Amino acid sequence: MSHDVIVDALPYIDTGYDEPGVREAAIAMVEDEKKRYRPTKNYLEHLLPLNLSAFETEVMRVEFERVAARQPMDTLSMKRYELPPPPPGKMTDVAAWSECVDNSMAQLEHQATRIMNLQLMEEYGSEAWKSHNNMLQNMLTKQQALLQDIKKEIQELNWSRKNMQTKAGEELRHLESSWVSLVSRNYEIEQACVMLEAQIAKLEMEMSNQD
Repeated sequence: MSHDVIVDALPYIDTGYDEPGVREAAIAMVEDEKKRYRPTKNYLEHLLPLNLSAFETEVMRVEFERVAARQPMDTLSMKRYELPPPPPGKMTDVAAWSECVDNSMAQLEHQATRIMNLQLMEEYGSEAWKSHNNMLQNMLTKQQALLQDIKKEIQELNWSRKNMQTKAGEELRHLESSWVSLVSRNYEIEQACVMLEAQIAKLEMEMSNQD
């Protein structure tokens, strides 16, 4: 069948892999096969097309384009925190001063909001981080347990494979011993047949001489 796998190696019982030149020869065979191998099947055809921009935001896209163009990063602008007075030509303009006052009030409210956020973080941030750390610890514990289960399955699989190969190796050695014994016996039989044929030929020759 096309899905059957022909096992032509038993690494748990085969010997000779550590001999000089064996590893190099195996690597050379693999490299040669890699040069001649041409895949005929797309092993990823059951998966959806890869969308690399699925989680890409506009800011990320602009930043990626900047990095690709090897342009320097813009420096942090502190203009929003400045409180400039009106231009020299509008020092007596009430509207210009009103705009400056609005800017100052906006900056003051912004700083007040930052102070409030810092106070909230000081009061509740540690507990939030503790809860987050506990969640991460639980995730780590589950993943470690899953890893141990996978390692156990791998160990059991390797043990089963070693056990099967050990039994197969014993059977192969028994069959090899039987084969050597049968070949030796056949050789002995052939030698006996040759000797008998020679004796028969000798007797026939003696009988023909007597006649």
